[in-house]
Amino acid sequence: MNHTVAEARLPSNPPAKSAFFRRLIRNRYMYLMVIPGMLYFIIFRYIPMFGLIIAFQDYQPFKGILGSEWVGLKHFHTLFTDPEFWKIFRNTLLLFVYNITFFFPVPIILAVMLNEVASGFLKRIMQSILYIPHFLSWVIVVSISFVMLTMDGGIINQLIAYFGFSKINFLLSSEWFYPMYIGQIVWKEAGWGTIIYLAAIASIDPGLYEAAKMDGAGRFRQIWHITLPSIRSVIIVLLILRVGDVLDLSFEHVYLLLNSMNRNVAEIIDTYVYTMGLKQGQFSFSTAVGFFKSFVALFLVMACNKLAKKFGEEGIY
Repeated sequence: MNHTVAEARLPSNPPAKSAFFRRLIRNRYMYLMVIPGMLYFIIFRYIPMFGLIIAFQDYQPFKGILGSEWVGLKHFHTLFTDPEFWKIFRNTLLLFVYNITFFFPVPIILAVMLNEVASGFLKRIMQSILYIPHFLSWVIVVSISFVMLTMDGGIINQLIAYFGFSKINFLLSSEWFYPMYIGQIVWKEAGWGTIIYLAAIASIDPGLYEAAKMDGAGRFRQIWHITLPSIRSVIIVLLILRVGDVLDLSFEHVYLLLNSMNRNVAEIIDTYVYTMGLKQGQFSFSTAVGFFKSFVALFLVMACNKLAKKFGEEGIY
């Protein structure tokens, strides 16, 4: 009798636990689709964090991480007292400002323009044309630019000479590096960036546009008072995520444009890390540079997210 009462008092499987397993079985294919993404972040994002230790060591490959000498903040002190680094840091920030100022609004404008195209067939054709450059590598994009801008037979310089002006050495000019860099990004990525904005615009209630038409609002007023305010939260979130890439400006793209004539404006933190780490073998110092870059990006994301919440937006967390 006592055993029976004791067994009756023992809790059975908790309902929450059984409900969890039922959801797991019901959505098993969805969870299987998540596994590759999780493995990517674990293997390539979280496990490599262990290597940040060498930023505080005088790392020697033959000794390994555990056998290398601990030097504390020596490499950070070298970094912050190096005038060359601050010039590179300025170049990186300047490229980011140009990126935000001239590239970030372009996908928004393109998405609004595509949304105004009445013909569904024409709209799909235009979207496909805009998406294609995204699938080209930076090697191809820079190569196309080289063929078009070179002084030796480039079509752009041929047109300049045809109209009686002097040819411009775009590829070796420090003054033309920024316009060339931003122009290539806009051509390659602007169309692909419209996808999220078009999805946000598609979720807007059509009744709002009908009501605006009844009030006599034209297309521009509808865009200004309905479309843009409705996708404002999406714009804020993507802007915060873009700020997180403040010091990550596509190493491959900049490295392909870099040469001895424009190095004073084209050298950025990523190319500096490549030069110091892989070319000169200063692994600890280059890791300290990367650590500093990640810290700055984290700080800016947190600051922008807090600022967005202060103005009534949701932010990213």
